[in-house]
Amino acid sequence: MSEIKSDSVLVGWAEDPTFNDDGSLSMWKLKIKATELREMADKYATAINNNGEGGNIFITPFMSKNGKACIRVWDPNSEGAKEARAKKKQAAVTSEDLPF
Repeated sequence: MSEIKSDSVLVGWAEDPTFNDDGSLSMWKLKIKATELREMADKYATAINNNGEGGNIFITPFMSKNGKACIRVWDPNSEGAKEARAKKKQAAVTSEDLPF
């Protein structure tokens, strides 16, 4: 069985989400310290291209397997993200070989 490489890092702190009367998600509070925010900007921002596009930080609130609220940030420099980009690039090269 192959090992799944993570492309995200746990950060910050999250409160349990609150729900509306109909059961839909209402709000989710996230707490990120200034030092953590600077670290995210330095380490996890996407590359900025010649047109000034990029520099994004992708933060995802989620529920852990044991039911705790958590926050993760996508790390574009992680092994998992690098492998995903390589697979996507390979798939694009393979599809360009098709005659239609």
